[in-house]
Amino acid sequence: MQVFHTISGLRDSLSGHRIQGQTIGFVPTMGNLHDGHLALINQAKQSNDIVVCSIFVNALQFGLNEDWDKYPRTYDSDCEKLRSMGCDYLFFPDDKEMYPNGLDTQSRVICPTMTDVLCGASRPGHFEGVTTVVSKLFNIVQPDEAIFGIKDYQQLAVIRRMAEDLCMPVKITSAPIHRETDGLAMSSRNSYITPEERPKVTVLKQVLEQIASQIEAGEQDFSALESEAKAVLGNQGFKVDYVTISNSKTLQPAAIDDPDITVLGAMFTESARLIDNISLKKK
Repeated sequence: MQVFHTISGLRDSLSGHRIQGQTIGFVPTMGNLHDGHLALINQAKQSNDIVVCSIFVNALQFGLNEDWDKYPRTYDSDCEKLRSMGCDYLFFPDDKEMYPNGLDTQSRVICPTMTDVLCGASRPGHFEGVTTVVSKLFNIVQPDEAIFGIKDYQQLAVIRRMAEDLCMPVKITSAPIHRETDGLAMSSRNSYITPEERPKVTVLKQVLEQIASQIEAGEQDFSALESEAKAVLGNQGFKVDYVTISNSKTLQPAAIDDPDITVLGAMFTESARLIDNISLKKK
């Protein structure tokens, strides 16, 4: 695996593969890699000749009082994991390389839909940071395909909309949620969970699955289902950010006759914010 810290170096190396007609798959990350990330790398390898991973803890998508400064940075172990998966290139820039003119004057990419609800409502400016850095990374790597996990469902939907709106020649591919043995969705922030909370956090997945099964059984009072789920999470001692039954494409509150529905939830533990989702097709 070759590691590049500069945009010019990575571009020069990748240009040779394009001349040879090889396809490039891309997995953008913030590092602290776990098996979920490695599954994305493996998926990229299955459909592309060359795989590029990036590691960049993007300050632009962190809000005030969020965890940018303490976000786990595990470069050496990340490199070992990527090498073991056969990743071809790692792009590991610093802040100056990605934002040479500083964050305050950085041009922004704004998606006007789907970004002020759910995670966007509780993290103002977050998705502006995501779409800006992802668009920059797409311009740097110029991949044929980019793979994102479904765990970050809203992020996936926003990036798909951005790529469509801006006519980006990148295929946006989703990958299934990778879970711990007890069902908790894998996340770099899971390391924040205290030992006392850890046995209880799977309640988030459980309440979302319960909502999905009730909808499939014919329940149509979505508001009541959401309220019941929030009560369960609260009774387990967690602060609820949201539990929402949404249209899978628009992320607006789902209508009874919507054929594709996604149930999304977010909650706070003592030191972590956890998200999860489950999608279903109504018959």
